[in-house]
Order: sequence, then structure tokens, then C-alpha cells
Amino acid sequence: MSLRAAVTEAKRIVVKVGSSSISGPNVGQIEPLVDALSAAHARGAEVILVSSGAIATGMPYLQLDARPTDLATQQAAAAVGQNVLIYRYQESLRRYAIVAAQVLLTAGDLENPTHRGNAQRAMERLIDLRILPIVNENDTVATHEIRFGDNDRLAALVSELIGAELLVLLSDVDALYTRPPHEPGARAIELVPFDDDLAGVEIGDIGAAGVGTGGAGTKIAAAKLAAASGTAVLLASTANVAAALAGEPTGTWFAPRP
Repeated sequence: MSLRAAVTEAKRIVVKVGSSSISGPNVGQIEPLVDALSAAHARGAEVILVSSGAIATGMPYLQLDARPTDLATQQAAAAVGQNVLIYRYQESLRRYAIVAAQVLLTAGDLENPTHRGNAQRAMERLIDLRILPIVNENDTVATHEIRFGDNDRLAALVSELIGAELLVLLSDVDALYTRPPHEPGARAIELVPFDDDLAGVEIGDIGAAGVGTGGAGTKIAAAKLAAASGTAVLLASTANVAAALAGEPTGTWFAPRP
């Protein structure tokens, strides 16, 4: 099967978007992201969005110029921002008559068998009802000890939880490169075989500084985690999400475990 067919024929797709892609000056990217998700939904795919951005979205409402460093203020910003973020997604999804559902998880939820089972059952039912689950870490109750650390890992764990065939990790950068893309000689990597340890790749950061927590290293780790559970992974830029979900040649493909 070609990579294009693997994308367009995937029945269950998890898409992860980072804070810097849908907040602050990039808040306008929510609408084209929703356009792409809705197109996949319209062709019959079951789509789950894992969206960061609660803290970054809440910051202006708390008159904060930078991401807070103390846990209590992060929790407060998340409580405000999560509400605004879901409202923005629902307003955009309304154009397609799609209803969103908010699903907030902590690392402890996916480690506790009872909580994990409840989360899985609820998400399966939402998917059956053709609702679009929007998943985020429950920043308001998460602590430093139990946080996922970044939503790339959360997206990989959600993919495993619901048996997704495809995970699309979106960022500010259009692919994984052999070295940080701004450096001379950097080349985009089109395909990462399952058993490739990427030993020759120099890891830099992916994403704008200041609002997100992920980088190239977290995306590679998440992609490897998802691939090990049988989920194919496509690393692409948020600006190219429509092309990515249409199966066009873009980004970096991580082959799943055979």
C-alpha cells in the first residue's frame, strides 16, 4: 500500500496540534485545521484531535506576557484557556455541523486500569456517535509528578488506547530533518523505517519558544511509541495539514511495527 493510500484509507486518525500552532498570532490556523479535520470526517474517517494550547490561550486573559512558571498559575491559565479553546474549535466546527467533545486526561488516568477503561469506553462511544473528541492534558489538576510532559506523548498513548491506524503530529516545521532545518546541509527525511534508530540525526527544537513544551526529541519519542503499537505516524507542519490528511507527499512518515 502506498503512503497516500495508507492515509486516505485510514479509518481511525489521531491528529495532534501544538500550542504555538493555534494560539497567539497563529490562532487563525484553527479554521484551516478544522477544514482538514472535517474533510477527513466527511470521507468516513473517525477523527480524534489532541490539542495543546489551554495555558497559552488563557495567558492573555490573566494579563500574562509569558508562560507562567509556577504550577498554580499554569493551572489557572489552563482553566480559563481550555474553555476559550474548546469554544473556538466548536464555533469553527459548526460550519460543518460537527459537534466537539472535551476529553481531559492525566497520566494517572491512563495508568489506572479503571480510569483507562472509562476513558476508552467514553471515547469509543463518542466516535460511534460521530462526535469529534478534542483531547488535552487536564492541566488544572495535573501535577509535576504525573504530567505527560508534552502532548506528543499523550497523542501516542491515545492512539494506542483507541487503536488508531494513523497519528499525525503537527508542528511549526514541515518534516524531520537530518539536523536543525536552519543549519546548512539540513535535509528533510521522507521515511523512517520501523527499526531505524535515527542515529545520524542531530536533534534540535521543533516549535516556537515560549508557549509550547515539545520539541523534535519529544516528537520522535512519541512517533516511536505509537509505531511500536502498530500506528503509522506522519510528522508534518500545521500549515500543511490539509495536504497531509489528503495523502499528498509531505512531512516525514514513521512506518509502524510490521
